[in-house]
Amino acid sequence: MTLKQIRAFLAVAQSLSFAVACERLHLSQSALSLTIKALEEGLGGRLFSRNTRNVALTPEGESLLPLARRLVADWDNAEDEMRQRFTLQRGRVTLAAMPSFAGNLLPPILKTFRARYPNVNVTVNDVINEQVLEMVRDRHVELGVAFEPMQSSSLAFTPLYLDRFVAVVPLDSPLAQRSEIQWQTLLEQPFITLQRPSTVRVMLEEHLQSRGMKLPVEFESHQLATVGRMVASGLGVSAVPALCVGQMHELGARCITLSDPVIERAIGVLTKPGHELSAAAQALFDTLRDQDIGAQLTTR
Repeated sequence: MTLKQIRAFLAVAQSLSFAVACERLHLSQSALSLTIKALEEGLGGRLFSRNTRNVALTPEGESLLPLARRLVADWDNAEDEMRQRFTLQRGRVTLAAMPSFAGNLLPPILKTFRARYPNVNVTVNDVINEQVLEMVRDRHVELGVAFEPMQSSSLAFTPLYLDRFVAVVPLDSPLAQRSEIQWQTLLEQPFITLQRPSTVRVMLEEHLQSRGMKLPVEFESHQLATVGRMVASGLGVSAVPALCVGQMHELGARCITLSDPVIERAIGVLTKPGHELSAAAQALFDTLRDQDIGAQLTTR
């Protein structure tokens, strides 16, 4: 059965008139008759009993009528839904982002996205950097926001901005009065950091090791929020990406520019090569790319 045949059958069955059905479908009498004949031959029997005066449904035609109505309704609904998805009148997109980005920079971006596409729903998975890569690679999400992966990664990376690590110190620390701190000075204090295999932890250790320095780790945590609270409580100091500055200030700590060495890493959008994004995901990707995130960080 084809959709054209089903629509022709419904037009005749509902009007019980080939002439009326021809007008509704804008078909000639011969074209409609051939369409109904092809449907009947395909199914194996007559759907209508007709003579020069009357047209009536056969028992098989009566059985097909509710099925045909449902088939056409489902088709029309599917067609309408897909059209709405392509025009972003509805839809859903899934995103994975490391918690530091999801909790600090993503909300205002999603507000912009919602203003543009109010009927598109967004699911955010705030997971550690390594899980972001894994979820994109396994196609559990269409988009990921994370640090630039190693060159061996099989994922496509579109940079959004370059993030620089800053020092985090207690408000009552003598270091809090400075406008800039060198790493060597910061490392003289008890250090609080994320636990391995955190990308932030690995990045810091690799950069410092290349300079002959080592993190004097005394406290570790899985969450940057906990690190910030520990610093605010006076347990030590830390270093976090600049995107966390607002969060650290809210927790009661102070962030200061770090130098010698400057440690920075690109943050961007991850996608899986060879897999076209849905219309909703592409719209969110464009919204992320259009944001001047670097400027937002400098105004904090």
